Amino acid sequence: MPISADRFEELGDDRDGPTPGTNADRIIEFLRQHPDKAFTQSEIADETGVKSGSVGPTLVRLRERGRVDHRGKYWRVSDHDRSVNDAVGHAADDEMPSMADWQEHAVDPREHRDEQ
Repeated sequence: MPISADRFEELGDDRDGPTPGTNADRIIEFLRQHPDKAFTQSEIADETGVKSGSVGPTLVRLRERGRVDHRGKYWRVSDHDRSVNDAVGHAADDEMPSMADWQEHAVDPREHRDEQ
């Protein structure tokens, strides 16, 4: 059934992450909870309850969007996804981060000027 152009514009485009409750959302949330580990597809299926036949295609779509990294048979949340997720969390906070928190992640451009 077709939808109106206005309704089409209201649909999310996955920039803010997968739609809540979907397989992609369940997988990415699980991987975000374990940013220091990588998992096989079967381990992800066991931990998330997503059917094993759906895990592979979902991970491929998440990789195409830069949300997960893949090496060999292992998958993990990407550094890009973690930084976007952290930035969204900071933007949603009512209070400004402390200078110490900011400096922990700040990059000194002087250290990178010869890399261009």
